[in-house]
Amino acid sequence: MSEQLLTLDLLADWLRRYAAIVDEHKTYLTELDSAIGDADHGANMARGTAAVLTHVDDATTIDALLKKAGMTLVSTVGGTSGPLYGTLLMKMGMATGSVVELSAEDFGKALRAGLEGLVARGKTELGDKTMVDALAPALDAYDAALADGSDLHDAVAAAAQAAAAGRDATTPMVAKKGRASYLGERSAGHQDPGATSSTYLFDALADVIGA
Repeated sequence: MSEQLLTLDLLADWLRRYAAIVDEHKTYLTELDSAIGDADHGANMARGTAAVLTHVDDATTIDALLKKAGMTLVSTVGGTSGPLYGTLLMKMGMATGSVVELSAEDFGKALRAGLEGLVARGKTELGDKTMVDALAPALDAYDAALADGSDLHDAVAAAAQAAAAGRDATTPMVAKKGRASYLGERSAGHQDPGATSSTYLFDALADVIGA
């Protein structure tokens, strides 16, 4: 069986599907955020991802697609989510180079570069009750699956499952970053909205790949 590549068109579909999932769950995301944040995560992410959709057809290379998507999120999503999601995608684009397709391994490297950029920007780490708690386990599961001989389909499925587990694990945590950290112990018992919207990235990828 030939290796499945992540093409420019597929990654554009990924961003389209992510925007659709965010829009579908924007009320839920805002409900989560109302418990421990500013009650605007859903609306902000829906606005930002809708803006991304106006640019996806313009890109002729993967780096251009991801960089433009990242810059658009930075400029249209309020709070800390815009810069963090924007950094994730822009760093991914910087890691891919001007190509129109990526191997599963190269896509994993791009995701890793994006996560490292996000962590550096947000000065956050695993266990802080942030989007990192979904993203880091997802990337680890993706890399582990590929290393174990899995194809792209199974690696993405493993990543989506790990992201969901990471998201769920944020519920009992006490927040150490962001607006939720102001609540101290009262932030425990609430699922993190950023980890939730991060999980949708892998749900969207699984949808477009058919995982």
